[in-house]
Amino acid sequence: MEESNSFTWAPEAASARIAVDVQQLECWLLAPQGQQNAYLQSAKVEASVNNSIMGVFEEEMAEAAADVNGDVSEEAEDAEGLALDDSGKEVTANLAFLSLSATHCSRPSHLGLSFSIFTVGVGVGVMSRGSWSWAGIYQQVTNLLDIMDSESAKTDMAGAGLDMRKTLASVIITEKATAEPSMVICALTRCLKVPERQERQGPDRSHFPVSWLVVAVSGWDSDGEEREGEEVNTGCWGRAGSFPDRQGLPTCLLLSQISTQRKINIYNILQEIIQQEGELEEPCVQRLVSVASKEMREISEVEGYTKAEVASDTLVALSRNHFSLVMYELQHHLKPLHLMDEFVVVTLAKLANGNVFEFMPYMGITLATIFTMLRLANEAKMRQVICSAMETFCETVQFYLRHLEDSVYPVMTEEQFALKLFPIYRYFVTVWLRHHNPEVKMGVVKSLKPMLSLLLPNDELREQVYDYIPLLLAEYQGSLEAIFITQVLRQILEVSVVTNTPIPQMQLNPIFSELHVQVCTKAPAQHQYSSQNLMEIVHCFIALARSYPKELMKFFFSQMEVGKEAIRVGTLTLIRAVVRMAILRIIGQLALSGYQDRIKGWGLKYVSVQLTLSTYKLTNHRDNFYQRDLEEKMVHKVTMDTVKIITSSVSGMTNEFWVRLLCYIMETDYTEALTPICISLTNLAERQLHSKDAEASMSGKCKHVDLPAPQKLLARLLVLMSSPYKGEGRGIAMLQLLRTLSHSIAPTMASVWEQEIPLLIRYLEEHTEFTWNQKAWEDKLIQFLRLSLKTTRGTSWSLRLSKELNNQIGSFDSPSLEKGFLYRALGFTLAMGLEADKVELLLLELLYKTDYSNDFDQEGVVLCFGLCARGQARTVLNVLQDFEDRIQESEQSWQISAWRKDHPWRRETVKSALMVMYGCVSSYCHPQMLLSHVDTPITAKIIHHYSSSCQDISLKMAFMKGVVQVTRAIRSIKDQEDFHFAQKPTLTRLVMAILKVEPTDHLASPVRTMAMDALSHLSKLRPFYSIEESNELMDISLHSVISLQPPGEDNESIKTLYANTLRSLEQLMESLMQRQLDPRGLQEMVHLLEKWILSEKEWEREKATNLHLHLMQIYVQSVGVCIPLKLGQFGTLVGLIAPCTCDTHQRTRVASTNILSSLLDLHASQTCSLWDAAKEKELEKCKEDIQDADADKVFCASSRIAKVVCMEFNCDEVVSLIQKLCENVGAMDLPHDKAAVTWIGTFLQMRARELEDKVAEILGAILVHLPVVDHPEVRRLLIEGILLLAHYHQETVLTSLLRQPLPMESHLTEVWLTVAQNVPFARTMLHGLMGRLQSRFTPRVNATSKADIWRLAAVDPLMTLCTIHLLLEKLDREDKLRDLFPDLIYTLLLQLSSSLRPEAASPVLKTWRLVHTGTLPEEMNLERITIKSMQLLLKRINNERLLHALEEQSVWALLEDSLTFLEGVGLLARLCLQNMESYRLRLSELVLRGMASEVLSCRVSSTAVCVEFMSHPILYQQKLLRPAVMMLEKGAEQEEDEALRVLSLRALGNMALGAPKKVKQYRKLLLEQCLGSLRGPASSSVTVEGMETLTKILAELREGDMGSSFEAVSELCRVFFDNESELLRLKAFVLFGKLAKMVGISKKHFFKGEVKRAWVPLLLHCQDPCSSTAHACRATMFRCVHFWGWRSLESSSGQGHTKTDKEMTVFQTSMCSILTQKKPAVLYGFFLETMSYVKNDLLRIRIAACKLAGIIVKQLSVHYLKKLDWPALRNSLQELQLDSDPGVRKAALETLKVLDSCSQHWPLALGLP
Repeated sequence: MEESNSFTWAPEAASARIAVDVQQLECWLLAPQGQQNAYLQSAKVEASVNNSIMGVFEEEMAEAAADVNGDVSEEAEDAEGLALDDSGKEVTANLAFLSLSATHCSRPSHLGLSFSIFTVGVGVGVMSRGSWSWAGIYQQVTNLLDIMDSESAKTDMAGAGLDMRKTLASVIITEKATAEPSMVICALTRCLKVPERQERQGPDRSHFPVSWLVVAVSGWDSDGEEREGEEVNTGCWGRAGSFPDRQGLPTCLLLSQISTQRKINIYNILQEIIQQEGELEEPCVQRLVSVASKEMREISEVEGYTKAEVASDTLVALSRNHFSLVMYELQHHLKPLHLMDEFVVVTLAKLANGNVFEFMPYMGITLATIFTMLRLANEAKMRQVICSAMETFCETVQFYLRHLEDSVYPVMTEEQFALKLFPIYRYFVTVWLRHHNPEVKMGVVKSLKPMLSLLLPNDELREQVYDYIPLLLAEYQGSLEAIFITQVLRQILEVSVVTNTPIPQMQLNPIFSELHVQVCTKAPAQHQYSSQNLMEIVHCFIALARSYPKELMKFFFSQMEVGKEAIRVGTLTLIRAVVRMAILRIIGQLALSGYQDRIKGWGLKYVSVQLTLSTYKLTNHRDNFYQRDLEEKMVHKVTMDTVKIITSSVSGMTNEFWVRLLCYIMETDYTEALTPICISLTNLAERQLHSKDAEASMSGKCKHVDLPAPQKLLARLLVLMSSPYKGEGRGIAMLQLLRTLSHSIAPTMASVWEQEIPLLIRYLEEHTEFTWNQKAWEDKLIQFLRLSLKTTRGTSWSLRLSKELNNQIGSFDSPSLEKGFLYRALGFTLAMGLEADKVELLLLELLYKTDYSNDFDQEGVVLCFGLCARGQARTVLNVLQDFEDRIQESEQSWQISAWRKDHPWRRETVKSALMVMYGCVSSYCHPQMLLSHVDTPITAKIIHHYSSSCQDISLKMAFMKGVVQVTRAIRSIKDQEDFHFAQKPTLTRLVMAILKVEPTDHLASPVRTMAMDALSHLSKLRPFYSIEESNELMDISLHSVISLQPPGEDNESIKTLYANTLRSLEQLMESLMQRQLDPRGLQEMVHLLEKWILSEKEWEREKATNLHLHLMQIYVQSVGVCIPLKLGQFGTLVGLIAPCTCDTHQRTRVASTNILSSLLDLHASQTCSLWDAAKEKELEKCKEDIQDADADKVFCASSRIAKVVCMEFNCDEVVSLIQKLCENVGAMDLPHDKAAVTWIGTFLQMRARELEDKVAEILGAILVHLPVVDHPEVRRLLIEGILLLAHYHQETVLTSLLRQPLPMESHLTEVWLTVAQNVPFARTMLHGLMGRLQSRFTPRVNATSKADIWRLAAVDPLMTLCTIHLLLEKLDREDKLRDLFPDLIYTLLLQLSSSLRPEAASPVLKTWRLVHTGTLPEEMNLERITIKSMQLLLKRINNERLLHALEEQSVWALLEDSLTFLEGVGLLARLCLQNMESYRLRLSELVLRGMASEVLSCRVSSTAVCVEFMSHPILYQQKLLRPAVMMLEKGAEQEEDEALRVLSLRALGNMALGAPKKVKQYRKLLLEQCLGSLRGPASSSVTVEGMETLTKILAELREGDMGSSFEAVSELCRVFFDNESELLRLKAFVLFGKLAKMVGISKKHFFKGEVKRAWVPLLLHCQDPCSSTAHACRATMFRCVHFWGWRSLESSSGQGHTKTDKEMTVFQTSMCSILTQKKPAVLYGFFLETMSYVKNDLLRIRIAACKLAGIIVKQLSVHYLKKLDWPALRNSLQELQLDSDPGVRKAALETLKVLDSCSQHWPLALGLP
């Protein structure tokens, strides 16, 4: 605090201070807590801190001042009592700033300290600027109290910063009181009545309205006076005078009940101010007295007692300067016949004790009033309070009477006090002493003693006190300890002896009887003060024997007649004691009466004998001789009194008596006699010295007395003085004896003793047996011995003293304080010896005579050797070596019978002692000697003895104790940095081996603890452990300790051992971590603790978390805090510990929360971030709630902690946190898992928007661990976290989910099922999934955002389809997905088209084969999944007619087969057009988009759909025809895909169906595309479709519309008449027929020629093998007949397409005959053309050709017959005779016959032979 107080603020000089040294300020802020105050001592840094903090908050102060001033001006009319002077703005600004400092304090303690210091500066500095207004003082006091409250709430956090802030706040208020004490006290008094502020959830509480301040002070005037008749909480909350709505408070400040802690803080501050200031203004004191009195009298439960106590103390503090005011208030509540409040009585007692003389005038009335209350006090508590008060009152009166001359008040005599006191005494004894409550009885008895001290001196009252002795004696039969009754009885009896006032005879016998019973009956077991009671009985019998010897002896004789032997024995013992005491009393009376000569012989001898005899019997008593003890105690007591009388009155004492007394001191073990003997010896010595002074002056000799062996006496007294308070304070008596005998014991020491002994005596006088310190006293004695022996250097004095000390070892029991000091003094004395050889002999003797089986003696010898090594290191090591060499000779038995016959040595016991001895030697050895001997022989010997032993528990403990002592000794040496401990690796190996074999299931010895202590000390020596070695040590230690199960509550020893083990583990971990105080070391430590933190056993978790907390706090306070954590390390650390905040064990939860606080402190200090006060308050509230037993409250508190700390994480830390939380899921129990996923959900909920770059990592962590989560609730919460991410980052999440290696694993299915439950979100996800499928059919675009990157990332379509199918299956049936239907159905259709292509194999198959041995299930087929999804989607629209049509026409089967897919697409499109009118437009748009796709399959499928849409007017109606035609044109032009070209042509042709009016508009395009399909090297299907399209569009065109295309079409059409493809021939004939139908005048001539050129094929193909082709050919031929212009032929054609073969033959004959007549040349050409068909591939065409050739030959004229090549004709026909078909052979034969016939009719004309 001195450091804090020295740091003051000077606002007046702020502007003149130097600029802020930012670097120094940063060093101060980041300095460890323990170094901050030291750092602040630098004036330069102090200035930097002051100016820097002032600069940081300058703006906030200005804003706060503006806000507050604004509020003041607006609400001035409401603040009647609030007056701001000229400095109001400055004051108000500082008030606002104080509020800022109270609310916006930094979370880390060192930053919080800076705010507190700044507050000190503002508070003290502004005080110097002028007088404070009442409002300003009140507001500052309130803010500072808020700071104290906030710090008081942090009871579970350790750190100097928190206590410093609370203390500083208190100091500020106290400092303010130096300037305006009354106003500050008024403000504090007001704070006791005005409820404190509470903060609701709000953004900022620093800028609060002044109206709240008005509430706080409205009941007070500007000078602090309280207004009469006004209520604080009414009429102050606004101009309307009503309490405002809580929700409307902008600063969220509400009123609440004042906490008890706040009141306690206020009262403590008030007491400091009162003590500091002294006298105060009377009105202020009156108010405080009134408030404190009320608080004191309002007692509620336990907290109320504390509050009442501090209120009472405040009144007592006020009474020192304002006694009358306080006393008036208390007397006001002290009414006769009225039971006053408990604390009024308590306070009155305190006032009487603290203000003796002032209280005396009120003592009489107080006692009188209390007497009237006694009948009303029925409760035990109240009776105890009154008894205690009466005890205090009586002691106060005694003090008053002893100092009566100092009193200035009217004097009350002792008699007057006694008269007022006696009625109370009488009531206590007669009524309250009979109370059943033992505590009340005890209170009454304790109060009787001081009351009797006032009553017994009064002669009249004394006899009345005697009357109530029987009531006291009756209590011997009660439950009280007998000693308390005996003490009161002794007090009465001794006063009766002194005053010679006999006790009534009738009461003597009861007294004798009760005391006699106490002597003859063994004390009950529950009476723990039986020995003390015996001493009190001794005094009682001595008093009775002195006053009533005759009556006492008569009583004894009567008891001898009792039949019980025990009573008779006890009586005889008492009689003997009385006789012996009588003789001793006679000797004493003779000495006092001047008859010294009469006692110098027999008298002194008798006294000596009784002294020796009683001492011997008391020190050698047996348990069965209780009466004998009483006798000897009585005799010894009187003997001591007699000795004192003799030594003080008898002159010329014989030397014999002097020697007897000296021998008594040297030999007796009865400590009770030492004090009076020493006093008597001192008296005798002074007399001898005085008597010899004259002789010395006459003879010139030095004054001395005869002493036996001065060294022996000094050794005896030194040892006995080690327990100075035994035997009624023997230490002072012995010191005085030494001082008196100084010239006789050692003249050279006399001057030293004259200086030192008074100091020792003063120390003992200043302390009691309860307050002294044993070690401090022994240190003083050793120092006294050192100074004494220093004067004897160069002599053998110290060696002789050592021998005497050594000889006394056997005189004291083990264990005892005296013997322990004896070993210490012996070692110290030996260290100062100059003769090494003699020291060796003494040490060796000590080694041999020590009983090593006695732990106390062993420890004493070890300490002795260690102390001796301080000055005799080589000697000690030589002795130990010599001892080892000697006992080595009898190694087998380890018994040296020549030295020790009574205590045979055990080999292991001696080895154990030697190891500890070497360690102790190293502890006390001189540093230079130690460094040269520590490796060899000290450590080497320790290792040797341990390695060669059986290594049991005791040896292990001795070994490690020696190691610890050696390492501590080395570390204590300054400048030992260059020293490398060579034995460190060996020691480490041995200790680790010990630690490893320790059982992990139970704790039976401190071996484990000592091993870790040894390793902890070894870790601090060079060479230091490597990181790997440190980690191994940590791991072994953790495994050895944390797995231990905590001990039961009933085993205190194991509990202590367990606690020590944990503490040793903490120290070891801390020591090892100190070597690597950086993030890596921190991470390594946490990694080792992790498996224990995640343990399934709660005690292991508890220990691990507590250890983690301890090490974390060490790290935060170390220099390591300046090294930034690695990226993501903070999140990992928090993620490990966060689930433990919901642990089933409360202490684990609390430790985990504190770890989080430490981590947050670390993070805040490294990031220089400030914590908002609201967050700090919420965190503290969470810490309280986390301790609740209700699991729901615990989870809620954990979630709130996550919300509080969430914003402190950057994105990378959030990722690492979530990854760690996911790793821990499933590692422990359900509460931990729920806590982990709760934290994940909280962080995702609050930070999901910012995590765009980290979504994939987070999602990956969740998905990896989701399959191993078993509990459905935990799985649900994790899935909700995924969905929360998807809500903000849909594309990224979607991509991550779809890129999972295996489709529809159970955890993924669960994710999507959860999605399906949220219909709006499921629709959104469906849209995204659909987009993923569509992206495969759309042009690739460059990503413009990170979301685009994920959206455009490649995903497996199978995963997408499986997901769509699952959502469609599980989504609510009521949702028809009308808005998604067209897009989704069309997308699925396009996906289906792509999956049917050969290159569409799913990459999932490869992953599947890596995991599974078989193939993918059939249902995981792309086509099936797609079709099933389409079926589910179509079912949702509830169109039964459509569904029926699809099933009836087997659309799904068509779609599933790649060969019929396009047919199925067309059929599906047709049915959808027919049955879903509402979706036609959207589907049309999608069709056009698909046709524009870069993906061929998409274009093909879209074109297939477009075929149907072109046959419907929808495109024309929606003005989509043109873009459709344009894309179809592209499809028709491309030669990449045949199907696309065919479909494009077909769709173009369907324009004649859907938009016939537009055919003419697009005729050019249509004709070009169709002609292109006929001209190019296209496939037959393209050509067929081209002719089919021409056929369709020609129906909508006229001759003139075609232009030149007509001729091209006609010519190209004829080319396909003889094509091998039946379909081509069919389409060609149909198309030619269409041309014939549309020929007009302009093209008639041209087409007539086309008909002529096409006539033979037409005639022949009427017999086409394909019936439909033959049918179409006949129809076309007969449609072209009219182009010949022969009516006869036209009339004969009739219904030509229905004619039979005979009819066709007739028609052909007719036609040939007409041609013969009109155009024989044409007929001749027809014949030649017909003969070219006889070798046609088509069977029926060959037959038809033969037949037609025969018909034509018959009709040819001779002219043309001559032109024929008859041989060639015959050969051709004869070759046909070899044809495989009989029909051909028959037709050829008939034609040959026709030729033969012709040749026979016209052989000459034809030129045939």
